[in-house]
Amino acid sequence: MELAWRILTLYLISTLALLLLFEQITYLKKKRFLPGPTFVLPFIGNAVSLVRNPTKFWDKQSSYAKSTPLGISANYIIGRYIVYIYSTDLSHKVFSNVRPDAFHLVGHPFGKKLFGEHSLIYMFGQDHKDLRREIAPNFTPKALQTYTNIQQRIIIKHLVCWVEKSRGEFSIPLRMLCRDMNSETSQMVFVGPYLDEESRTRFNVDYDFFNVGLMKLPIDFPGFAFRNAASAVQRLVDTLSGCVEESEKKVKSGEEPTCLIDFWMQENLLALSEKKPHRHREIGGHLFDFLFASQDASTSSLLWAVVYLESHPDILERVRKEVAEYWSPEYDVVLTGDHLRLMKYTEAVAREVVRIRAPATTVPHIAGVDFPLTDNYVIPKGTIVFPSVFGSSFQGFTEPERFDPDRFMEERQEDRVYKKNFLAFGAGAHKCVGQRYAINHLMLFIAMFATLVDFKRDRTDGCDEITYVPTIVPKDDCRVFLSQRCSRFPSLS
Repeated sequence: MELAWRILTLYLISTLALLLLFEQITYLKKKRFLPGPTFVLPFIGNAVSLVRNPTKFWDKQSSYAKSTPLGISANYIIGRYIVYIYSTDLSHKVFSNVRPDAFHLVGHPFGKKLFGEHSLIYMFGQDHKDLRREIAPNFTPKALQTYTNIQQRIIIKHLVCWVEKSRGEFSIPLRMLCRDMNSETSQMVFVGPYLDEESRTRFNVDYDFFNVGLMKLPIDFPGFAFRNAASAVQRLVDTLSGCVEESEKKVKSGEEPTCLIDFWMQENLLALSEKKPHRHREIGGHLFDFLFASQDASTSSLLWAVVYLESHPDILERVRKEVAEYWSPEYDVVLTGDHLRLMKYTEAVAREVVRIRAPATTVPHIAGVDFPLTDNYVIPKGTIVFPSVFGSSFQGFTEPERFDPDRFMEERQEDRVYKKNFLAFGAGAHKCVGQRYAINHLMLFIAMFATLVDFKRDRTDGCDEITYVPTIVPKDDCRVFLSQRCSRFPSLS
């Protein structure tokens, strides 16, 4: 009996060793000549280093890629072979080939378990084109002005609270404060009056579950953060589906739109009535896609705007002068969409913030087929491909490491000259449909913050280093001293 156990144990060890060897050989066969780690841990690969210190992981992956003229590198995570793309031209090759027989946008390496199979992220072809056409009325000048009014009221309300917390004496970290402000803004802009206070509280708790799960290992078992995140997404979609139904009733009664879902319902009411009853949940799912696309990315940009304005007082002063030409807190009126279109320098500052600190540094795709990325390298089917939006921002542009909003002004037009390198809003069929809304929100925050508040960073060693949460933010969560700059805060109610 003892001999039998020894033989069985030896057999199992040998089998395991062969499997591990096969895994290693498969990885090296796919990797070929690409730079990247030569040996990887069985199954988990470099997942632990990615979760523990994503900044260091992606910096190293970028260094690998920049070490070769191809501008790509390889690695292995949770049983999946990955390719990181630093080259802007090759990133565009991925973005322009999102289709069933090439690359599939996934948003997250294990995103389908989080977002569901029918997310906007995973759509192709005519269905995707039809949905984008259906969404377009949500971002007309009239709709954007409605959102602008909401955004300003919420921004000012939160700035008042922040100043009260700091009073110029206590430094406060802005990350969670910005995130709470953005959460309220997104909820009010997207679904307006259709969330009551209880629903908002539950909504925020579920979104926290989702956010935590994004940064954890994809262990899909009860009690683990990833499973909690997937369950939270389903509850969020349920809540948003109820908002869609309520909006449809309102629009049918002839009332004017007051939020994004109202504009969606107003423009598409006839078409929606002819489609299947499950359409409410489908649209609820797309609203969650909007939320995911806007929430943490916007928080990231607001924080970096504060970082760069505080460290560039000359730029801050130019912003304040431009805003003063069109708006004053003394008059209790909102900045209009027409005003924003005239504020060229403030918009240049917003775009430079997004360029130099692209919130989502990579945009993961999966290769649906063996795809010839270059003349001598074919990406194997099933590979997770990470085009680097962040890396592209430091290619082409004049002195790309320098924070220089003038690059986006009419005299230099680097936004046109180096258009292909500005990938913060994506490219190709899945380019961000809400880009104007996002830029408006950042401009409004910059205008309100610069005009209403005096601020100073509470600097510590490494405070401006990048941290992933999952978008990138300053390591110290942007800790600042705030005090009131204006004689009084405006009342826009």
